Amino acid sequence: MRNINIGLLAHVDAGKTTLSENILYNTGAIRSLGRVDHKDTYLDNYAMEKERGITIFSKQARVKLGELDVTLLDTPGHADFSSEMERVLSVLDLAVLIVSAPEGIQSHTRTLWKLLEHYEVPTVIFVNKTDMPGTDRNGVLSELKEGLGKLCVDLENDVESGLEEISSTDEELIEEYLETGTLCDESIKSAIERRQAFPVWFGSALKGEGIGEFLKGIERYAPEPYYDEEVFGARVFKITRSLSGERLTHMKITGGKLSARMVIPESEEEKIDQIRIYNGEKYETVGQAGPGMVVAVTGLSKTAAGQGIGAEKEKVIPELTPVLRYKIITAPGENPLILYGKIKAFEEEYPELSFAWNERHKEIFVNVNGEIQLQVLKSIVKERLDSEISFGAGSIVYKETVRDKVYGIGHFEPLRHYAEVQLLIEPGEPGSGIEFASACSMDILDKNWQRLIETHVMETVHPGTLTGSEVTDIRVILMTGRAHPKHTEGGDFRQATYRALRNALRQALAMGRMVLLEPVYEFTMTLPSKFIGKAMTDIDRMYGKANPPELTGDGNTAILKGTAPVSTFWEYTKELTAYTAGEGILTCHLAGFEPCHNQDEVVSNRGYDPETDMRRPTGSVFCAHGAGFQVPWNEVAEYAHMPNPLDEKSKESLGDGLTIGESARNSQVKDSQTGSHEEKFISIEEIDAIFASQHRNRKEDAVSRRKIYKRGRGSAAWDNKERIISASVDNRGADSGKKEVSGYRGKPALPNCLLVDGYNMIHAWSELKALVGDNIHGARERLVDICSEYQSIVGGEVIVVFDAYLVPGGVGSMKKLKNVYVVYTKEAETADQYIEQATKKKAKDYRVSVATSDHMEQLIVWSDGALRMSAAEFEAEIERARKKLREDFGIH
Repeated sequence: MRNINIGLLAHVDAGKTTLSENILYNTGAIRSLGRVDHKDTYLDNYAMEKERGITIFSKQARVKLGELDVTLLDTPGHADFSSEMERVLSVLDLAVLIVSAPEGIQSHTRTLWKLLEHYEVPTVIFVNKTDMPGTDRNGVLSELKEGLGKLCVDLENDVESGLEEISSTDEELIEEYLETGTLCDESIKSAIERRQAFPVWFGSALKGEGIGEFLKGIERYAPEPYYDEEVFGARVFKITRSLSGERLTHMKITGGKLSARMVIPESEEEKIDQIRIYNGEKYETVGQAGPGMVVAVTGLSKTAAGQGIGAEKEKVIPELTPVLRYKIITAPGENPLILYGKIKAFEEEYPELSFAWNERHKEIFVNVNGEIQLQVLKSIVKERLDSEISFGAGSIVYKETVRDKVYGIGHFEPLRHYAEVQLLIEPGEPGSGIEFASACSMDILDKNWQRLIETHVMETVHPGTLTGSEVTDIRVILMTGRAHPKHTEGGDFRQATYRALRNALRQALAMGRMVLLEPVYEFTMTLPSKFIGKAMTDIDRMYGKANPPELTGDGNTAILKGTAPVSTFWEYTKELTAYTAGEGILTCHLAGFEPCHNQDEVVSNRGYDPETDMRRPTGSVFCAHGAGFQVPWNEVAEYAHMPNPLDEKSKESLGDGLTIGESARNSQVKDSQTGSHEEKFISIEEIDAIFASQHRNRKEDAVSRRKIYKRGRGSAAWDNKERIISASVDNRGADSGKKEVSGYRGKPALPNCLLVDGYNMIHAWSELKALVGDNIHGARERLVDICSEYQSIVGGEVIVVFDAYLVPGGVGSMKKLKNVYVVYTKEAETADQYIEQATKKKAKDYRVSVATSDHMEQLIVWSDGALRMSAAEFEAEIERARKKLREDFGIH
């Protein structure tokens, strides 16, 4: 027996679920046929699926077909749930595309065909509902050849012509056909696997006609995919929750073997608990799964749809994206922020449901494919969270791109950090997303740094500067960059890369080179011919384009095909139904994104200001006279350390107004106090001197800091901190910058607040470091316990911050455990950033201390008025507090 995964795909109402019932029945997997209208089909077991008569979630069943052990994957046919269908494509060995004979090729059929081509899935076609009056098999086959390709061949009714057409695709097949007058089964299998042939079968799933012949054809011609038996690999395609709430990771084994208790490095070294093979709602557990098998595993909490494991390195990026955006309205009295934190977790199961929080208006938004998806979301929220939600008026999801070349520079140089990146941004092909290339010599920037820059370009969604929408269809070219041999860290290039890309987009905005893209539908409209005039007038009014109408044989029905903006067309179904008295039918699918027909209006209504978007700064951070300073986007080129590698001719092609400037070869070192400029080239040696000078100042600070922390919180010295701090500040002298520690000197006593950099402590304390190897969760819990004990001794507020910077879709959270607050930062926010912001906010009302060994972070929080402790000092402080407690109670 060999494993093969077969997926069923169709446009809505093509009879896909009925066909799946017949396949299960004819292979002996079920004893009786279910019907959609009877609400008793085997795989559509979700309540809303039964109620609406459509498939919403992909399901699997196991059947035996001769020598084939088949995993049958049933996918949704409704366009609203196309993303659910797309996730399955990455694990299919063969797809069955179902086409309704009376309706022929629909717009959604074309979408499916393009996706099958993109994922390179071998495909066969089943033409359903051939029992309907007036069905012309030859006519349908001709339509398939015209609409999907000439390689759609009938191997059931016209074998000779079919074999002749297949043989024409390959020289070896031609030779075989000329010599033998036929093609062997292995040759046909090979042609199907290479997508050089798409066999077509005809039948009626409702009446069971043609099902036997179709299954024999599958058994005979199903491709035989190759798997590496030794090297383990797997492809995750779906995350779900079981009825008991267990997290399930659905995956296909693409090589080697998967065993229970196996450690998965890609999921933070978590172990697999169970391996389940699902058959409808039921499952069996196995100890091991081999190549080709589709399984669901428990025990993994860090996996994501599209992720590769083991030998599967690449992540699958979906082609389809939601185009509609709705505001979620919570029930009266419910905190929307708390609800947002809960429903944000749904994204791992339904990645197409992209949730967003508007901090200014305290509102939740969700991106979806259609209104039926909203009803499903509402049902899930009620079922899982027992919360009632409704939705506001819908809007459109836009994207942005550039119309011409732009150049951007990003520089990140706070204390003891250094990176510079210069990028050229060019328009890409429509639908290409973001592409990356490097024109930078490895003699200038090491290959590892260049790879890191590429990672940072590709790892996240970059907002544009028109509306803050996702940037797409661009080519990003690394022109040059610079690292410091001692002080550059990986995170420095993340900052420099983001700033360079953002700087280029800000340049493009100033030069009028940003383009707003809107989603566009490709539609098929069937309506009585007497309404053709009105329909075409409406299409023109909605900025759409229509092909000449096609009339059916009797001339009473017309078919209009074309494209139109989603923003004007997405509710047209209601209007069409009204004026045709229900006779008009409209089907739409996303054709892609095109330049927005009303860009100025949309941009004005959005009111987005890139300069106030603090998450993605357009400027850079430079360093002079021992201190970092911000440089706005339009002055960055004047301060850049690296010369612009473009020659004069290339720079001219960028157009007027792009401020690269001749002075890019020189650093404009700006004195922050006098405003004067010292113009010179900054060498690595001079940067070293600046860092050395800053390090000397930091060592002096550390001496003063030890005076403060030599005796810990809870001792008499803690109450006299103001005197000690004042003395240490005064003793630094004029050369130290004459800075006072704000919030302490001369002010009344304030409550204490301690901010702890969690992972910094974990990797510095031997007790916690030993736990990391076994379980990072255990290390975190132990640190929280220690901090809780410390707080109970000394009092005050203690906040432990854990960095979740690289967690995709992370929304951040704060919860109180015992007597301390535990914070997980959101995606793209480091613990350092959170601590800096918290220090600024709390400095007015609290006596803030920060425990971290990050030197840069210490300086930043010190400048904001906080006290500083290294990891070693905090560990010693905790022990002193424990010792004092024992002494106070006479415990030895």
